Amino acid sequence: MALKPKPLQREDNRKKASFIRVDAKIRVPEVRVVDTEGKMLGIMPTRKAQAIAESLGLNLVEITPTAQPPVCKIMDYGKFRYEESIKQKQARKNAKTTQVKEIKFHAGTDVGDEARKVKEILGFIEQGNKVKVSLKFRGRENAHKELGDELIARVITACAEKTSVEQPPKLNGKELSCILAPKSTKGKKQPGAEAPRPAPGLAPTPPKPGLAPSRPQP
Repeated sequence: MALKPKPLQREDNRKKASFIRVDAKIRVPEVRVVDTEGKMLGIMPTRKAQAIAESLGLNLVEITPTAQPPVCKIMDYGKFRYEESIKQKQARKNAKTTQVKEIKFHAGTDVGDEARKVKEILGFIEQGNKVKVSLKFRGRENAHKELGDELIARVITACAEKTSVEQPPKLNGKELSCILAPKSTKGKKQPGAEAPRPAPGLAPTPPKPGLAPSRPQP
């Protein structure tokens, strides 16, 4: 005799947990009601609680279905859902991790390729990522490591407006590398900012009588 497969109760429980009953979908005979200010109104028939919410132009929302009786709150459910979606988006945005990208050079990188790679670095920086700039010496290039030093220095200078050097150039075996990070904007003076003005009621100090202003010597 074949055994019948058991129903997927775990999946059903997840669906039930994510489902929120609102207004007429709350079918229990009585509920414990909380008003819009968080004040407890007590236990009352569900229909009475629904009528109170409707009279205020709001919704009756089941917030604790497992309580006995279930706890419901009077609120604007549409506004609540909108605010929750904004919070979730912000949380996902804040949880975004900074990645370290890598752009590779070699001592013989030509001017055109160098400019293209600098553009790639700035693109990663604008996305909020850090960039590892690496240069590996090959063959005879090991005898002219100053060329690699100069190239890395040019890259750092080309990116200086938007980046800061988190890890200065360091030679590890045959690889020279540094790490660039997005430049912090904290404390940066905004363009067009006005110079501080003197406090109200304070006029410039006039020159003393009989003293002429000094003139530059010819």
